[in-house]
Amino acid sequence: MKVAVVGATGLVGRTMLKVLEERSFPVDELIPVASERSAGEKVSFKNREVMVVTMDEGLASKPDIALFSAGGTVSREKAPLFAQQGTVVIDNSSAWRMEPDIPLIVPEINGNILTRRDKIIANPNCSTIQMVMVLAPLHRTFRIKRIVVSTYQSVTGTGKTAVDQLENERKGLDGPKAYPYPIDMNCIPHCDIFLDNGYTREEMKLVQETRKILADKKIKITATAVRVPVTGGHSESVNIQFKNSFEMEDVYLQLRSFPGVVVQDDPSKNVYPMPLWANGKDEVFVGRIRKDLSKKKALNLWIVADNLRKGAATNAVQIAEYMMTHKLV
Repeated sequence: MKVAVVGATGLVGRTMLKVLEERSFPVDELIPVASERSAGEKVSFKNREVMVVTMDEGLASKPDIALFSAGGTVSREKAPLFAQQGTVVIDNSSAWRMEPDIPLIVPEINGNILTRRDKIIANPNCSTIQMVMVLAPLHRTFRIKRIVVSTYQSVTGTGKTAVDQLENERKGLDGPKAYPYPIDMNCIPHCDIFLDNGYTREEMKLVQETRKILADKKIKITATAVRVPVTGGHSESVNIQFKNSFEMEDVYLQLRSFPGVVVQDDPSKNVYPMPLWANGKDEVFVGRIRKDLSKKKALNLWIVADNLRKGAATNAVQIAEYMMTHKLV
């Protein structure tokens, strides 16, 4: 099994290598791929150093699976070249997510739609993944009518420059900046670029990707995405209005029985999800579960997950695992 990691020197790429190793994915030959300027560097994998190669060299290696985390432009250009030679491409960028014929996959939710014909598979946005992991079991049972979500997103979602900016600001140092304003001691309601409708692209990803993954175009969704000075993961305040009535016992039952979701909800003992504790973990954590007292058939939730892991790298590796387990690659 030849596995390429495209964008192997980035935050998500390095996390992909870590997750492949932790989950004992059957890698016979690892092909770390990065830009021309990073070629020749080495990355660590299973207690050994592996040389980073160029995109052309990675393509010539004809991997069985390629995990892409190199940005949308690179993916648009290079993913089809890998796919044409039979490589299964699992892409972490937004390049392919909303293409009608490209599956957008969270394995626990809709892995069953994958087939051997799928050579490019889209990995959803980090903030979308953790939200739909909680929404999916509730939607199947109570049918979601409307969602209002506000996100509190880690600087790791922007990349290494953003992490460096936060660390430099805390140390009183100058350096490259990922944001137009200081991020330390601040909240910036600006994730990704602003669109003509006044929403950011990150906010619209939450709208469009959620509908596609849950296979329900009728769900009404509105979002506000905010960048906050943390590094452990993304947090989300989610208000859900259902079509059907529900009992709280049933809500807890659905969430506790869904794979990959951990309920942390005991306010009397100050138990609730936080990015400080989600950091480095693969599960999606949910708490502060309570009825909306202002509206019938409505529920409030607080959802937290490590955006580099389940929000990106782990979900991509889980897709690869699903493809192998079901003999689709």
